[in-house]
Amino acid sequence: MNNKKALIDIAYLLLIAMTAGAVLVLGAFVAAVVFHSELYLTLPLLSRYEEGKIMGEIFHRFTYWAYFMTVIIALYEVSRYKVMQIDKISMLSAMGSIGTLLLFSAVYTPKILEYQARGEAAIDESFEALHKASEIDFKILLVMLVILFVRRAYLMAVKR
Repeated sequence: MNNKKALIDIAYLLLIAMTAGAVLVLGAFVAAVVFHSELYLTLPLLSRYEEGKIMGEIFHRFTYWAYFMTVIIALYEVSRYKVMQIDKISMLSAMGSIGTLLLFSAVYTPKILEYQARGEAAIDESFEALHKASEIDFKILLVMLVILFVRRAYLMAVKR
């Protein structure tokens, strides 16, 4: 039984780390390449709007993982709460992770895709503000996931 708990703990840490890695890669590498495609192509083939559509689809696909992780984080942290293996830091970082995952997946991504569906003419200052807010949310998400990972790893090491 103890082995099973250890495997669940390790799997949870792995999933948190994978999610943080995905957020980092999407934000720092994928977006940087997609929004500067003219640097990598012989001819500038894509407009900023078209690059945004590609990035929107990438983030839309990421939302499935984000919803999955929301459930995983909630289930794991509730199970730890029931056996009193949680503290303020892990609780707050878990709630922050869930909140930012849901904001990104259920609010920002659908609204950005909605703007894109209306066409290039619909891209205005309100879209730019929405996009900036989604970038801030994504950065906060990365911080929350890293804090959650570090704190959970520490708590797992201490309880052994």
